[in-house]
Amino acid sequence: MKNVMLFMARLLLLLLPVFIIVVGLFSFSPVYNFSSPHSFSGPDIYNPYSGLDTSARWMRANFHTHTRVDNILNECPEYPDVVYRDYMRLGYDILTFSNHNQLTRHPYDSTLQVNVYEHGYSIFKFHKLVFNPGRMMLYDHVLPLFVSQKQWQYDYLSKNADFIVMNHPDRTLHTTPRSMRLLTGYRFMEADAGAGTDLLHWDEALSAGHYSHCLINDDCHDSGNHRKIARRCNWLQAPSARYEDFKPVLLQGLFYSMRIPDFGDGDWDIKLAENAQLPKIADVGLRGDTTFVKLSRPAHIEAWGQDHTLLSESDSDSMEYVMRPEDSYVHYTAAFDNGVFIYTNAFARYDSSKAASPYEESPHTVNIFLTVLFNLAVLALICLGVLLARWLFPHKKLKS
Repeated sequence: MKNVMLFMARLLLLLLPVFIIVVGLFSFSPVYNFSSPHSFSGPDIYNPYSGLDTSARWMRANFHTHTRVDNILNECPEYPDVVYRDYMRLGYDILTFSNHNQLTRHPYDSTLQVNVYEHGYSIFKFHKLVFNPGRMMLYDHVLPLFVSQKQWQYDYLSKNADFIVMNHPDRTLHTTPRSMRLLTGYRFMEADAGAGTDLLHWDEALSAGHYSHCLINDDCHDSGNHRKIARRCNWLQAPSARYEDFKPVLLQGLFYSMRIPDFGDGDWDIKLAENAQLPKIADVGLRGDTTFVKLSRPAHIEAWGQDHTLLSESDSDSMEYVMRPEDSYVHYTAAFDNGVFIYTNAFARYDSSKAASPYEESPHTVNIFLTVLFNLAVLALICLGVLLARWLFPHKKLKS
């Protein structure tokens, strides 16, 4: 046992300079001066469900899906054609493949192609969905400890894509309340991607005046595993499954998200049957200052607002909440007896004469002094790794 521990200690010592150099090389970043967070305000209330047609069919979608790929890094045993068939069998209409740093072709219909990839290999699992990128960014911070590093990634990615999704903050290490109060540049957040259902990180960002829509996905890595597939989805009022048709619907927020239990616990017949009769939103919207939601069956409904405050709750198939002048935003959660959860997008205050929605890019400037200082420190870290490597692996001259 002593020899094994000694061997492991030596191995770690030998790997230390490599780790230091790699972390240093993938740490360069600007340092920003962030603006102070502020809650939503204004005379108007943004209604993401404006134009909702209660007679129209909702389309079921999952935007975060992995498949088998033909390279070394494989996160899923099934190829795209199998994954697509598995999802369609469970009642999905829209499926996008978001493999890490790689665009995946649609297996059957090129008109349904959506160019999207998941950016990031960091140890902290700081990942983003990048939709319709103009170029692919492979650079990633190995240890994104600082908010400025994360912000730089959002800034760069969003300039070269239609929009960005903040992936699974519940499962991203070092997701702090401060980072949620400062980060901007994403249009959607996978707000329910962990064990809880309270959407705390989304509320932290909304409370700081950073508007985004709640887009939750399976992040499926094995469509043949009943525990991994059909656990989360989004319901859109889109005219078709083509990207050009559902993109404006997503950006408006005319959709709701759903968390689903593993029906049948391995019995696929039960899972298929239950997925064919999920509860739905019958109507949702805004009348004056009154927000409302109506469901297809009774549930425990909660209205949430500023600072993750429970504003109202009811056991019913419908609920209304009148937004007071001090209410910056409100969104609904509905919990059904069968374990299904439904989340609406947020109604938020804004000034319609100045902007089309409450979403805005929070202005942040580069702090030149701190940027130079930080990157010099990163360079010093790399030099330290090189010196440590030379000390551990001394170069011996060959005798002539």
